[in-house]
Amino acid sequence: MDARHVLKIALGLAATAGLTLSLLPVASVSAQAAPAPAVSVAQAAAPKYKFKNCTALQKVYKHGVGKSTARDKTSGKPVTTFKKSTSLYKKVIGYNKGLDRDKDGIACEKR
Repeated sequence: MDARHVLKIALGLAATAGLTLSLLPVASVSAQAAPAPAVSVAQAAAPKYKFKNCTALQKVYKHGVGKSTARDKTSGKPVTTFKKSTSLYKKVIGYNKGLDRDKDGIACEKR
């Protein structure tokens, strides 16, 4: 495998992981420069649906995640500002069923 083929594969993997790579000419790299820490593609491309608890989910989706057709079960004013995505909801609940305790189709709803 030649260097061009390896570079093409690396750029493809980086694009898939949502990363960008910048290439520097060899002449501009200092011989005394410290090597950059290695980051695996698996670390950089962590799934965006694996949340340990509601606090972690709400850091990404402030008002929760729910099915497109979900309605909040509450005695007060229902939450309607959650992220509406049936496929994302299924992934989130598939990873941690406890995130939708009232089973209304909305995980971690919050005003």
